[in-house]
Amino acid sequence: MTTLVGTASRAPITPPVIRPERQQRGRRRLALDSWTALAATAAVLAVQAWNIAGFPAVSDDEGTYLAQAWAVQHHHGLAPYTYWYDHPPLGWMQLAVLSWLPGLFASPEHVFTAELRIAMLPVTAACALLLHLLARRLGLPRWSAALAVLLFGLSPLAVGLQRELFLDNFATLWMLAAFALAASPRKHLWHHLAAGLCAGVAVLSKETVAVVLPALVLLLWQHCDRTTRKFSLVGFGSALALVGLGYPLYAVLKGELIPGPGHVSLLGGLLFQLQRVGSGSVLTPGSGSRRVLDSWLYYDRVLIVGGLTAALPLLCSRRLRAPALAVLLLAAVILRPGAGYLPAMYVIQALPFLALALAGAAHIGARLALRALPRVGLRPVRWAVVVLAAALAAGWTVPRWYAGDRTALTVNANAPYDAAARWIRANVPDPANTRITVDDALWLDLVRDGFTPGTGVIWFYKVDLDPAVSRTLPQGWRSLDYIVSTPVLRQDPDVLPTVRAALAHSTVLASFGDSAADRIEVRQIVKDGSP
Repeated sequence: MTTLVGTASRAPITPPVIRPERQQRGRRRLALDSWTALAATAAVLAVQAWNIAGFPAVSDDEGTYLAQAWAVQHHHGLAPYTYWYDHPPLGWMQLAVLSWLPGLFASPEHVFTAELRIAMLPVTAACALLLHLLARRLGLPRWSAALAVLLFGLSPLAVGLQRELFLDNFATLWMLAAFALAASPRKHLWHHLAAGLCAGVAVLSKETVAVVLPALVLLLWQHCDRTTRKFSLVGFGSALALVGLGYPLYAVLKGELIPGPGHVSLLGGLLFQLQRVGSGSVLTPGSGSRRVLDSWLYYDRVLIVGGLTAALPLLCSRRLRAPALAVLLLAAVILRPGAGYLPAMYVIQALPFLALALAGAAHIGARLALRALPRVGLRPVRWAVVVLAAALAAGWTVPRWYAGDRTALTVNANAPYDAAARWIRANVPDPANTRITVDDALWLDLVRDGFTPGTGVIWFYKVDLDPAVSRTLPQGWRSLDYIVSTPVLRQDPDVLPTVRAALAHSTVLASFGDSAADRIEVRQIVKDGSP
């Protein structure tokens, strides 16, 4: 047999051999991770689901997003009224996709806005599982990852806000998915591209979550391979831009990018957000922002103060630097100078990163304590000290959380809304030819009871602030038949003269609620003008 001169025989390439015991350890580790994550998530869901329709009281924002989700489903539009680019619409589109779920459990006892909160349970479950996955990928041990999930989902602050139909919950879900993909141990380019897509969806779900994008880029920089880092960053940025540019492209195609006569605009909506009346600084006692911060601290000081305190030293930890930076970026927005607007639901975006920072600090503290204590012959003593410290921390935290969570599990804060909806359903004749103005939380209930959406049952602020609605009320308040007075409707009477006149020229038919501040009144308009 002849061979060519200059050629060398090549040995066949064989794949690396993975030892069976190593595979078995990997499968066992994955199984333990899965069961730990599922157990912690199940505990969170059990608390979140109990009395979900009863507490907290339904908010005007919840009703707005639910009505917009209804419009996507039934009117093939982005809102029941003119969509004016207040928020990107992707958040309530996701809510529309999940709106079938409450039909499996809904009952006529609660207003529909409260019943639809069941749709938030899969969102919370996905956030909890992603948070556990992210914690493990950042190098935290199994117990610390489970602790992060429990801190994230069992805090009284979380139990209240994560139940509600807020866009921030959807944005948090997608941003956690982006962080988990960026920290993928496989360092695959497609994972980094998917992280950019998820980050873009998060921003289009609630634009304020874009604050944590620098922390996400830092995490991607740390976890991508040096040889392909530029490709990973370019892929991530391209995917993020591709998704994000879909929103302004929609406005361009609609001819609504810039302000003009006779139409809303994207830039006009942005200008309104920038120029809206601020709620003051959190450093100013008595300001709106300070009251929001005080309400957060009232429900949970442990997670907010502990997580923020833990984030500062964690900047020195390479593994946990990105979530610590996310906490500090979100805190910087709250503490910024000036009189910006601080919504109560803003803290939702910070909850997973606060929990991750606090769990990471607990892991590092336990490890340092075990190393600092003498090792020779005193292992039980060392562990006893760590367990004692954990017991003291739990003993300080659990009683405070128990009081807040007990309220969430037992109080029916929506009883006045429920009673008002039932009374209207039973006592207002001919809803198809009746005009009634309500706050957003009751709007969809009356639509389902036969009132004409948009012009028969009207969001109260549209009566004065929407020209398209005002044109359907040629006699002003006299064109209305009923008005439902709620705490939300009564809070800004001076800027809504028609609503104020309707309240002044109406008589109470039914009243619900124990206190004057929370009272809900069904009032009939007196058409002859007598107050």
